[in-house]
Amino acid sequence: MTNFVPIFPLAMVVYPGEKLNLHIFEPRYRQLIHECYAEAKPFGVPAVLSNGVAEMGTLVAVKEIAEVYEDGKMDIRVQGMEVFRILEVVKSIPGKLYSGAIVNYPKNIETGHQELLRKVIMGIRELHKLLNVSKDFSKPDDALKSYDLAHHAGLSIEEEYEILSLLHEMQRLEYLKRHLSKVLPVVAGMENLKEKIQLNGHFREMKGFNFDF
Repeated sequence: MTNFVPIFPLAMVVYPGEKLNLHIFEPRYRQLIHECYAEAKPFGVPAVLSNGVAEMGTLVAVKEIAEVYEDGKMDIRVQGMEVFRILEVVKSIPGKLYSGAIVNYPKNIETGHQELLRKVIMGIRELHKLLNVSKDFSKPDDALKSYDLAHHAGLSIEEEYEILSLLHEMQRLEYLKRHLSKVLPVVAGMENLKEKIQLNGHFREMKGFNFDF
């Protein structure tokens, strides 16, 4: 299916199913949000990478306008729906301040593998333990998807975009597994180094060398 959607490019990656709070202050996007909310229609959030609008993005629905301030700025709650690919950006729309895009929706296979999922979850929890981070995913482990986990694996925005561009759950989980296999030893090494540095200047119980063989 191909259709036109208003777009709100952001320097972040939004995933299907993700719930997000946004503060809207630019007039063009205030107009976009008011129209989408009033007409119960979604808008697209393509990622902004290297000062340009990326090809892939996620369709999102406005769930709530939480607050509108006196100056017109607003706080909103949105939720990601599905991945789209931009075919053409429409920079100027008659009577509108915002831009739009002609998009299609590539087939996205969301069937994964429970053992691979388990390994990724274990890796992320180990990463969080090393970083002293506490995270509740608000879902049973077997209900989690790569999209639920990607923001919590220490990825750069470019890497998060690569996850978005992968259209099979197995590929996304494998990507996360490979990433964790690289980053965990580095973080563990940093933690060991930190512990050694913190010992300097402290009184330590040290056993002397025994010359009596």
